[in-house]
Amino acid sequence: MQVRYCPPAQLVAERFVNTAAPAHLGFVAPAQTQSLMQLARLQNFSSEAAFYEALGFAYHPPETREGPPRSDFPLALLETKDLKGILHAHSTYSDGKHRLEEMARACQKAGYEYLGITDHSQSAFYANGLKIAQIQAQHAEIDALNQALAPFRIFKGIEADILADGSLDYPEEVLQTFDFLIASVHANLKMDQAKATQRLLKAIAHPYTTILGHLSGRILLRREGYPLDYEAILEACAAHGVVIEINASPYRLDLDWTWVEKAREKGILLSINPDAHDMAGIADVRYGVQMARKGFLPASQTLNTLSAEALANYFEQRKRRIQM
Repeated sequence: MQVRYCPPAQLVAERFVNTAAPAHLGFVAPAQTQSLMQLARLQNFSSEAAFYEALGFAYHPPETREGPPRSDFPLALLETKDLKGILHAHSTYSDGKHRLEEMARACQKAGYEYLGITDHSQSAFYANGLKIAQIQAQHAEIDALNQALAPFRIFKGIEADILADGSLDYPEEVLQTFDFLIASVHANLKMDQAKATQRLLKAIAHPYTTILGHLSGRILLRREGYPLDYEAILEACAAHGVVIEINASPYRLDLDWTWVEKAREKGILLSINPDAHDMAGIADVRYGVQMARKGFLPASQTLNTLSAEALANYFEQRKRRIQM
């Protein structure tokens, strides 16, 4: 952490200069000869919003100051308060620390309308992935909890492993019992770009894939993501209507913000998912929101800003398309 001092009159300029990237600071606005950094220090502004307004731009929050300021800046960026529910969370059925009911009540207490529980699938043996009999038991518990906790709702999900050949864990008759499915890679990570890309493309094309989980497989400060043809992946998600997760775990932050805007431009929905393995992890959605905002994501293109009823309809419509 760094602490900087300045006279009160220079606070706005110093805060701006220390929260923007070089590409933002070095931008020369139309009809100006000096950069934003130089202009910020030329006169004292009452606020950062007043500074942007004087230059003819909408206010850019600090997290959006990576590139030049934008004349088409979206005024309704996603905010944490826009999220109506939590998708991608684990319980003691697999490798979570808290029971399903505890995770659901924690979401309810935090003001959310729903929880999409997504314990690991059977191939993730290292994470106590669910055998088919355990799925049946979990679904029975979900049915009971949905009656007890109504109008709060638990959606029946799974984080299904994408196997080495791109197929999904479990046979079709099991997959169809879930409301939604997050497809993720957890094993066999040493792939070249062609293999990694083809593996994901096959999973994306699977009719039961609802959300593509932590796309690159990276773990920050520990493991680089595997090489991918991101353009091909985004095109496939757009073509098949697959949502891309912004995994909000501070260990992942994946999809990286540099690809969020490209996904948005292709009309792909994104979902801010905490990948929570305990009740405290539910709050990690705030990191995902910050990543989304860096990529200029609006609430309207974020899956879990839907109400519980609207999301249930979304899942049901997807399943109907499979049966047609």
